[in-house]
Amino acid sequence: MQSWRWKSLWLALLASWLLVLLGVFPLLRLAVPTRPRAGVPQGWPHWLDAELLQSFAKPGELLEDGPQPPQALRGGSCNWGACFDTSKCRGGGLKVFVYPAAGPVSETHRRILASIEGSRYHTLSAAEACLLLLLSPDTPTGECDPVPPQWDGGRNHLVLSLHPAPCPRTFQLGQAMVAGASPTVDTFRPGFDVALPLLPEAHPLRGGVPGQLRQHSPRPGVALLALAEDRGRWHVAGTDFSACPWDGRCEQDRGPKQTHPGATLPNATFCLIPGRSPDALHFLQALQAGCIPVLLSPRWQLPFSEVIDWTKAAIVADERLPLQVLTALQEMPLTRVLALRQQTQFLWDAYFSSVEKVIHTTLEIIQDRIFGASAHPSLLWNSPPGAILALPTFSPSPSDFPFYHLQQGSRPLGRFSALIWGGAPGQPPLKLIQAVAGSQHCAQILVLWSSEKPPPTRWPKTAVPLTVIDGHRKVSDRFFPYSAISTDAILSLDAHSSLSTSEVDFAFVVWQSFPERMVGFLTWSHFWDEARGGWGYTAKRTNEFSMVLTSAAFYHRYYHTLFTHSLPKALRTLADEAPTCVDVLMNFLVASVTKLPPIKVPYGMWHQEARPPPLEPGGPGLTQEPQPAAHNCINQMAAGFGHMPLVSSRLRLDPVLFKDPVSVLHPRLLHEPA
Repeated sequence: MQSWRWKSLWLALLASWLLVLLGVFPLLRLAVPTRPRAGVPQGWPHWLDAELLQSFAKPGELLEDGPQPPQALRGGSCNWGACFDTSKCRGGGLKVFVYPAAGPVSETHRRILASIEGSRYHTLSAAEACLLLLLSPDTPTGECDPVPPQWDGGRNHLVLSLHPAPCPRTFQLGQAMVAGASPTVDTFRPGFDVALPLLPEAHPLRGGVPGQLRQHSPRPGVALLALAEDRGRWHVAGTDFSACPWDGRCEQDRGPKQTHPGATLPNATFCLIPGRSPDALHFLQALQAGCIPVLLSPRWQLPFSEVIDWTKAAIVADERLPLQVLTALQEMPLTRVLALRQQTQFLWDAYFSSVEKVIHTTLEIIQDRIFGASAHPSLLWNSPPGAILALPTFSPSPSDFPFYHLQQGSRPLGRFSALIWGGAPGQPPLKLIQAVAGSQHCAQILVLWSSEKPPPTRWPKTAVPLTVIDGHRKVSDRFFPYSAISTDAILSLDAHSSLSTSEVDFAFVVWQSFPERMVGFLTWSHFWDEARGGWGYTAKRTNEFSMVLTSAAFYHRYYHTLFTHSLPKALRTLADEAPTCVDVLMNFLVASVTKLPPIKVPYGMWHQEARPPPLEPGGPGLTQEPQPAAHNCINQMAAGFGHMPLVSSRLRLDPVLFKDPVSVLHPRLLHEPA
């Protein structure tokens, strides 16, 4: 009898150790994203570095690039097909009507309204709307607004709250979707609700503060870990620690320090964030700082997890295993750290840096559900410049956009279309047409006639088709996405531009290597005017420039779609009222998308100027003043974008040195005065 008891005890101990081995060891490592099961939406990231554990998934199982259909909701019979009528969205796409507030309007409410009213989604008619938006009040009283008359049980409605709402709406929702800040995993309905980030009260309306990361690789002396604490503080651990438990007491840490309450951004490589919902605000701070979020058994839903692949920017760990998690972080290869930190900066800038981006991302997710198979693929959501700036109405294929050629190892082929903007009385620009038509890369010439007088009846004969398009007498017409444009590359010209065939050929070859940028001949540069307390720009020839004139420039035709359908109407109206502003606006648009400067190519000094300069020759420190209209133009553009997107450059590419190794040895040859 005694021996039987000892045997039973030993069997129980062996079984316990076996369960521990099977249950704990897998938690010591970070897991790889597995193929989602049918009917189960992807949630939190679970990934593992390939150098820590070999992946047994087949390569095809990890490539989930296509859009996933909305899944059925947990805990209810409602799903996307049953609770949302997509027939109302046919024809005009996603149109959003915002219910007026019943009481006093808060600052947050005004910011949301401003971001929607200036977007392409907004409509003033509830009958025309595909989605009816009800803003949850953020008043401290916790009172709910009355149910609107078009409620219809919540069908085709979205209840939106950027902050935790005191109003208990759960019993009123019905078939309405909820876009809430940091919802818990128990209440969130995947494939139907939208998880928003928890924003601070003073989050900027548009533009936003850029990411604070200056160096992607860890520097000597910079802390490895920062632990989120209460009231927006961070406890930063030193570099010579052996372990730092989650309660904030770091062992063998000779120099522990705590951030000041005003300094909310941590300076560390990894940010440990507990899984409580109040800590969701730390998650956004970590993204902005470029600190890799390490989420410890989170109990809230990651923002926009339906479309964002958080496995590329965040880590989920078990809070019960502090020593093992710390060891895994210390042993992580620097290449993986670099990739994660780069992705945090991209996601912050693309989707979280302003209220406007958060709202537009929410609406874009709903529009993707409506489009179904023609929605954004995962690559567009998780690669620069992001899905907000890659409109699915242009194309569902990444290869049609100018941003993804490098990732796919390709370059734009084919030829270009010359778009000549004219309308002045007199003879057509014969010399310009002949020079452009003589290019071996020219596919067609389009003349945009924007004059009240009829166009000439006779045009020169060319080896390529020449088509005259009737414009609408506005300067912004030159950037309309005309269906007659059959190529990716556009050579934008004015009727009085002057170029040679060799200049056109070389500029096109340069553009093929940089299809996401503008490649031009004449340049402007912007500067900060201390005397006026604002921005200015000048046409003076210097080594530095930040804009190219669209009177002679190559760019991708997709920017016509962005200009027409993405820019606020107020900015396009401003460009029509001040013709010189149209060049500034187009350069602002391209720079805000690419975060890169334009490229300058040589322009013969014997040519006449493409157009008069925007202001008197001058600049900072010079006596001649810029024209008031030009000064106001660039400042209104900067206010409309929420920041100054232009990037300065000194690079000029010459035909003799382009793709020639000698230019590496003689960098001065690439930095001659413009």
